[in-house]
Amino acid sequence: MRSPVGEFRAGLCDSGRMPEVREHGPLPLILVLLTINSGLVDAFSYVELKVFVANMTGNVIILGLGFGGSGNVTGPAASTLFFCVGAAAGGHLAFARAAHRGVLLGTATIVQTGLLVAAALIETRFGHVDRLERHVLIAALAAAMGWQFAIVRRVGVPDYPTVVVTSPLAGLVADPKQPRDRAVRRSLSVGALVAGAAAGALLIRESSPTAPLWAGAALLLIVLLSLVSARVRRRAAGLIGGGGGVDGGRGGTAFVWARDQRSGRGMRRAHGGHEKG
Repeated sequence: MRSPVGEFRAGLCDSGRMPEVREHGPLPLILVLLTINSGLVDAFSYVELKVFVANMTGNVIILGLGFGGSGNVTGPAASTLFFCVGAAAGGHLAFARAAHRGVLLGTATIVQTGLLVAAALIETRFGHVDRLERHVLIAALAAAMGWQFAIVRRVGVPDYPTVVVTSPLAGLVADPKQPRDRAVRRSLSVGALVAGAAAGALLIRESSPTAPLWAGAALLLIVLLSLVSARVRRRAAGLIGGGGGVDGGRGGTAFVWARDQRSGRGMRRAHGGHEKG
């Protein structure tokens, strides 16, 4: 009987393509929570600050309106700038190349939680009436959401961008032959953002302007605890080696893809325990 690795190699040779074999474990649910967090934060930023800090498509439109004389320029410009700063930091810091996706996401969540808590404290203590406090809030929140977007891109779970749902929404209605599981993922992504924004609006109306920020920080703590719990369970089950981690695969084996840019040929590495390189 051919082993699973042998079957994989045979399929690769027969098709000449690289099939998707990576499993995602609890990551899709965690990314749904991060999408809800994006809705909460954007609800606060749009209702209170009149900019988007996660949805850069909408924010760029607001920026364009400002250049055309129909709104403020400095707010959306600051949001765009600091979103890019956060995304650049998330994309270039050394730890963002961590082999284990759970470790990467957990470390990034700690940083993002700190930014949200800082913004919530500033809003609680100083409000956002003055120009300085308003722009500090925009900068902190936009950097947090740009950071989230960059890290989620590195995690690599399809159909969960967490900060914008244009692609999942368009794919949901435009792709008539999409698999059922992909339609579910896309629907969850859109629904989570709507739910987060609705919850944020309700919290602002029924509680206080800071409530969505505190709720977002609490949600990030749940994400962090979920990641830690999942890692502890996998270690207890013997699925994580002493020096490394499992990247969502079975039996401690993860599949990592690399592509030779010069020849265009795909390469595959199978490993157990931790990723190298």
